[in-house]
Parts: sequence; structure tokens; C-alpha cells
Amino acid sequence: MRFLQTIRERINIPYSNQTLMNILEMLVVAFAIGLTGALAPGPTLVATVNSSLKNGWTSGPKVSIGHAFVEMLIFILILLGLSGAADTYRVPIAVIGGTALMVFGALTLRGASNASISEGSEISSNPYIAGALTSAANPYFWIWWLSVGSAMLLDGLRGGFLLAAAFMIGHWGADFGWYTLVSASIDRGKSILSERGYRYVLTACGIFLILFGLYYLSGVIHWMVVD
Repeated sequence: MRFLQTIRERINIPYSNQTLMNILEMLVVAFAIGLTGALAPGPTLVATVNSSLKNGWTSGPKVSIGHAFVEMLIFILILLGLSGAADTYRVPIAVIGGTALMVFGALTLRGASNASISEGSEISSNPYIAGALTSAANPYFWIWWLSVGSAMLLDGLRGGFLLAAAFMIGHWGADFGWYTLVSASIDRGKSILSERGYRYVLTACGIFLILFGLYYLSGVIHWMVVD
């Protein structure tokens, strides 16, 4: 009941052109940031590759659903337990989020030079379970959600439930889009990207994260000046 009440309170915001623009902006930003995470080599990408070799192109969406299930639980927990922190601790949240974005950007740049999409050990033959397990068992996943993800989600909650939901939709759009593209490519016996091209994309993602982290941190200075 508390969850439904919280949703009703936060979704009750007046519609306006500015609201629509804010939602579209959040969708684009969430998609771009989500894509930088989806592209990074990791167990969920490996699970997608392995499952695609056996089950075809539908493995990508199925792995993404398992991945999204874990993130939905995180979304609910943040909505119920931390929503009040969005206004009270907005400056610390922005500092943590912006710093984490820059750190993840630097790590992405560091790993881009020798990154590759390769087959690894299989965790589960069920792509749904594989998506959930590889997400829950990945330390990078939890570090991201405890820093970048929670910070941006709480920032969205400051504008209401619709903005927070837009962040999740944009984020999942990146996951579904990338993993489906990977599985479809493997199913057709082609490489989605050359090794060099994949590394260039990761380098661009790392630069984007660092620049967006700087932009995000600039909001702290603005709030301090305004307040």
C-alpha cells in the first residue's frame, strides 16, 4: 500500500511542454549512460554471446529481461527507501554521481585498448536466469547502482515519478538495444563490430562519461550559488 501511495503522490504532476521536454531529456541521457555500461565487457555480455550461439537472436532480449528484473527490484527499493533523500541530500548525491561517472569513464578508457567480445564460461542455459545471475553477481553492477545509478535516479525523483520512470526506461532501452543487436549479429554469423571498432566505441563512451560527470558536478556549484 505504501508503494502504491508513493507512486500516486509522485506521478501527480501537471502536464506541460516543459514536463515533456524534461522527460525526453531524461530518456536520452539515461539511454546514453546506459549504453556505456551495456557496451562494457562483462558477464552479462558473455551470457548474451553464449546463449545466442545456442538459441539464436532472441537470447539478447531474454538476457535483458533477466537483467531488468534485478534493476526493477533496485528501483522499487530506492523509490520506497531513499526518495526523501532526493531534496535533502541533493548536493552530496550530485557529488557522488558526478565523481562516479568520471571514475567509470576513466576505467572504460583504460580497458578500451584491449577489450573484446569473446565467449566465456556458461552460467545458465536459461537466458532469463543468466541475465539475472550475471547482473546480481557482478560487483561492477552494484558499484554502479550504488553511485551513478542511485544518484541519477534520485535526481530524477526530484522532478517526480515520471522522470524517475523515464530514467529506467531509457536505461533499459540501451540494454535491450545493444544485447539484441549482439545476439542478432551472432545468429547471422557476423561480427557486430571489428575489434578495433569496438574499442573505438568504448573509448568514445569513456570520454562521454567523463564529460557528463563534469557537467553533472557543475550542477553542485549552481545549487550552492543559488541556495
